[in-house]
Amino acid sequence: MIRVGMGYDVHQLVSNRDLWLGGIKVPHTFGLLGHSDADVLIHAICDALLGAANMRDIGYHFPDTSADFKDADSKILLAKVVELIGTKGYRVGNIDATICAERPKINPHIPAMQQCLAQVMGIDADLVSIKATTTEMLGFTGREEGISAYAVALIEKD
Repeated sequence: MIRVGMGYDVHQLVSNRDLWLGGIKVPHTFGLLGHSDADVLIHAICDALLGAANMRDIGYHFPDTSADFKDADSKILLAKVVELIGTKGYRVGNIDATICAERPKINPHIPAMQQCLAQVMGIDADLVSIKATTTEMLGFTGREEGISAYAVALIEKD
């Protein structure tokens, strides 16, 4: 059996924060604001995986009202999500994700993100597709007020 889920996340860009995307620290003058490390890509992937397994969303499992997740490394949350879907007999089939940002340039960092995320999920890096786009200077992303990410996940059960 296979199932598909879709995830979306957005975080505001602010000064005095590190920029974490896809589990790696990306050099930039701004970082993303959030209760955890605000890794918008990982959060979208978590929601896609949870949605595919019909297990609600990342905020349900890791609420921003909990001190346990304050400044949490999102790679830990992703590993827990993979464990959660495993309790229903599912494993990750593949991920297809898109990061929307005007700056910094994302493409040079994609191979490192793929390797990192694949390792966390216990899958081959070829099963993690990451793309980057801008919004052609339109909307909050275009004004560089924030970064968003979309993800689709396929999960499988024997």
